[in-house]
Amino acid sequence: MNLYYDLVKQPVITEQSLKMIEDFNRYTFKVDKNANKVEIKKAIEAIFNVKVVKVNTINVKPKFKRLGQHEGFKNAYKKAIVELAEGQTIEAFNV
Repeated sequence: MNLYYDLVKQPVITEQSLKMIEDFNRYTFKVDKNANKVEIKKAIEAIFNVKVVKVNTINVKPKFKRLGQHEGFKNAYKKAIVELAEGQTIEAFNV
């Protein structure tokens, strides 16, 4: 069970991700870079007790940032978009 919490790091809550929840019942999470779709599906089903229909993953590249004279890159991460079965929701997103 602890392994699942290591795979799913945090939810991504943006305007676009909230729109996807309303329209398509798709939830977005930051996940471990080495996690595959099968592992992500099992983790989401175990953590939130829902039925996952589909998982899409995206590798987000590091983004260049500058603050005054300091410059660098934001961290790269992997994002998973998880589609749930009809009629199921994740209560953590319904704020």
